[in-house]
Amino acid sequence: MRLSKKLSVVVLLLGAFGFGIVFRTFFDSSVEATKTPPSHYEKIGILLKVLNYVENNYVEEVKVDDLMYGAIKGMLSTLDPHTNFLPPDLFREMKVDTSGEFGGLGIEITIRDDVLTIITPLEGTPADRAGLKANDRIIKIEGDYTDKMTIMEAVSKMRGKKGTPITITIIRKGLEEPKGYRIVRDTIKIQAIKKELLEAVYGYIRILTFQEKTSRDLRQALVDLTKEAKKIQTQQKMPEVGLKGLILDVRNNPGGLLDEAVKVADLFLDKGEIVSTVGRNKTNKDIEYAHKSGTWEYLPMVVLVNGASASASEIVAGALQDHKRALVVGTKTFGKGSVQQVIELDDKSGLKLTVAKYYTPSGRSIQEQGLEPHLMIEQRDPKILKEEDEKLKGNKPKWREADLPGHIKGESNGEEKEEVVVPLTEKEVIKYDYQLQQALGYLKSNTIFKDFNDPNLKVVHTK
Repeated sequence: MRLSKKLSVVVLLLGAFGFGIVFRTFFDSSVEATKTPPSHYEKIGILLKVLNYVENNYVEEVKVDDLMYGAIKGMLSTLDPHTNFLPPDLFREMKVDTSGEFGGLGIEITIRDDVLTIITPLEGTPADRAGLKANDRIIKIEGDYTDKMTIMEAVSKMRGKKGTPITITIIRKGLEEPKGYRIVRDTIKIQAIKKELLEAVYGYIRILTFQEKTSRDLRQALVDLTKEAKKIQTQQKMPEVGLKGLILDVRNNPGGLLDEAVKVADLFLDKGEIVSTVGRNKTNKDIEYAHKSGTWEYLPMVVLVNGASASASEIVAGALQDHKRALVVGTKTFGKGSVQQVIELDDKSGLKLTVAKYYTPSGRSIQEQGLEPHLMIEQRDPKILKEEDEKLKGNKPKWREADLPGHIKGESNGEEKEEVVVPLTEKEVIKYDYQLQQALGYLKSNTIFKDFNDPNLKVVHTK
């Protein structure tokens, strides 16, 4: 069976449909269960005996369906956190085409070290606005502890209609005690691509998620940025060169469709392997290759990654890194290198099963390990950078009365003033994004050295 085109890396987003999980995946009706070996029937007999005892003797009346589904969930809980059972209602809602819009919180979650953990809050969503962060560990949802919850159960509790509130309690490195967040659910609209032109010649494109039209939107963004660059260059009487470089930002990108990750990488590679997927049978290896047609092969690139770059993001970064097509900058990635398949069962329920691992062109498995960037650059708080910048410009006094040694303490009426936090504008977010500015610096350096090696470059010597 050919894995790609039928498999996807799964994106979990808290929404209003079913458990709020949006699965962008392909369904493979050809998958069948093999015959049960005779040695298994004894254990199945024990399961049926327990079912009979519970059904007839439990202190309260129980539903057989609930018992059986519970047994299946318990079985799957012994596997990896991305393998789940979907009852019919959830499976039906899972297949609904959300078109990038749904209700919920807007966070990507996983189970790490047996604790429900946030991979990343999606930008601009209620979770992001409330202040939830990547690597926050959710210990309670509406007062219920999550230690025995599956991902599906946790998502079920967190889903809800727009305008309804929910309280989530998290623990975070640096906090002395758990912190509760009261969040109001909202409609989540997923914008796959954001673009910006930097210094009239450098493109900046951020991929927020890998959904059905991500590669198409990325191609259009490249065309739009090139036109915008040429227009500005003409107005400013600069050489009309279009884009001289590109920063592709997949930080905080939880992943998505495997096919879209392949198409995105294919935009910048003209030949060679992009990714391979290998299941239990090691000889059944499927490989996706790049194509010459439509490749932006001469565009210098930097790829930005961080600890919340997962799955499809790691496929793209890994392929470009292995082919030496782009400089990868940032911090180590999340490390989700597995592929899930969704199988429809006889009663219209579904099984989401991890069936393969993917490998980069050089044969690296990213599972658990993550990708190491070429240049390890930690992010700095943009608000602090802005304050430092304003101090250097003289917009803020270096000394105030409160800074002077031995100053007289002021009188207080006992009321603490609430600190007013002014959010950064979108332009400021880019300006004070330390990792992005470092990436831009490397891209500009590449352009300068490339110009030095240009045989047509005229050098004027002065006496």
